[in-house]
Amino acid sequence: MDREIIHIDMDAFYAAIEQRDNPNLKGKPVIVGGVRSRGVVCTASYEARIYGVHSAMPIKVARRLCPNGIYLPVNMEKYKEVSKELHRIFKRYSSKIEPISIDEAFLDVTGENSLIIAQNIKKDILKELQLTASVGISTNKFLAKLASDVKKPDGLTVIRKEEAVKFLKPLPVSCLWGVGPKMERELNKIGIYFIGDIQRYDIDVLISIFGKRGKEIYDFSYGIDPRPVEVHIINQSIGEEETFQEDIKSPEILINRLEFYSINLANKLVSKGYLIRTITVKVKYNDFTVETRSMTLNIPTNDEKIIFKISKQILSNKFSLDKSIRLIGLTLSNLIYPEDPIQLSMEI
Repeated sequence: MDREIIHIDMDAFYAAIEQRDNPNLKGKPVIVGGVRSRGVVCTASYEARIYGVHSAMPIKVARRLCPNGIYLPVNMEKYKEVSKELHRIFKRYSSKIEPISIDEAFLDVTGENSLIIAQNIKKDILKELQLTASVGISTNKFLAKLASDVKKPDGLTVIRKEEAVKFLKPLPVSCLWGVGPKMERELNKIGIYFIGDIQRYDIDVLISIFGKRGKEIYDFSYGIDPRPVEVHIINQSIGEEETFQEDIKSPEILINRLEFYSINLANKLVSKGYLIRTITVKVKYNDFTVETRSMTLNIPTNDEKIIFKISKQILSNKFSLDKSIRLIGLTLSNLIYPEDPIQLSMEI
């Protein structure tokens, strides 16, 4: 029996909540991410996206693109409460739920009518939360997630197993799971620009160049993804990092990235119900030397403000910011459930 996987992705979640709660904001370009000039965009309403505003964009840039936009600070406590209500809806339809972020999840509904379930979930979300979601349905996580991006906002798309290869063929390789800008550039170097190019490529050559990732992207190009929907999964750590195209000497830019990482990673913690105890900042200088510095907290947290405050403190106090920097990263580790025993300590 083929699996039936649903991917649910809320539409402009933070901005949509603000528009719901303040009718005066409906139909207007709303940008959530802070009112400070050094902040970053967390979510932009679809009205704001018309101007080219998108998540992770510096607020300074967003204001240039959309000077008449309405800029609001992040109200994470409110968004967390809505996320809890959202997951209560999910639990009506499946016990196999894998949260991806505060507003995104996979549901395994194998053996059930996935289309009816998806339609009912969308109806419940609209009726109870006055919000919309874009939903994808397919036989695995990769295709279901891809399907949810086809029609936004408020879309519902099914990619059937027999349609997958043809559907994938014209898409850019960046649509493949795990193919970021760096991997995309490497694929472009060997003449691969579209997923169809991978479908025609010699798998042995891909493996010789990219190792196991070559096999993974080849399988994805044919719509093959055996990964299960994982209900309870604790990674030893979660993190984000970025290698800059040009060396950075501006502490402001580095702090911006840490703030953005803090928000993203805190969202993941909240959605999965975890707390963390250790915060690590990683820096690679222009001479390619790498340094990491960590702090272990007395009290575990999933609060993005605390994570950002500590990571900023680590960056400012423990690194040589007079040197040019090629990469900055933030890792959260020592993940625990709230009921796990805690050993108090503080390390730097």
